Amino acid sequence: MSVAVNHSPWPATKLQPAYKWLLAIVVVVVLALGWRLPALGFVVPVAMATGMGGGFFRGRWVCGNLCPRGSLLDTWLGFLPRRPLPEWMSNSAVRWGILLVLIGLMIAQLTVDPGNWRHWGIVFWRMCLITTTAALALAVTYAPRGWCSICPVGTVASQVGGDKQPLQIASSCRACGLCEQACPMQFAIVDHRHAGKLPHRDCLKCSICVKACPSQVLSWPVGS
Repeated sequence: MSVAVNHSPWPATKLQPAYKWLLAIVVVVVLALGWRLPALGFVVPVAMATGMGGGFFRGRWVCGNLCPRGSLLDTWLGFLPRRPLPEWMSNSAVRWGILLVLIGLMIAQLTVDPGNWRHWGIVFWRMCLITTTAALALAVTYAPRGWCSICPVGTVASQVGGDKQPLQIASSCRACGLCEQACPMQFAIVDHRHAGKLPHRDCLKCSICVKACPSQVLSWPVGS
């Protein structure tokens, strides 16, 4: 995957809508209180189902706009510098392997006490804790949205609908590169200006690049 590296922090948080700050708080609340209030753990499967289900309609749009953890990474950690993501993070075998391991681990834990809803809530909370810890580690090591390159939910969403409603690039693009500096997934958008669209299935459709473009040459298909 070609990347655009931003050696100095891009003020991505200024490009985020206000509601994403509220979504970020959801993760904090679940992590802080889920071990005492297991019902909060059920936010996790709801978020997973929403992200995967949304993939059938708009690819990873949910990941870029409604995901609580993604919102946390964008708003609270958006100031962090971005380094190139390692190639293994874009390897499909690695991504599907992570998905199978995490889902398998979750199912194994749920079957320990399948009739106890509180147990289920704790299991979901643990999964949230494990994956968020990994996301924070990748954010500090590589980039705020580093986790999104290997997120199981994102992997499914990109597979079932990553080619839907791709980012449109007008021929008047001046190749200034500001969109690439803003892109949380580090896509080389300018390289695709002659093709007229961004082909990456993992595009989050967050519109950060659209807002960052001074020439307004980036857009989404009509009706999207």
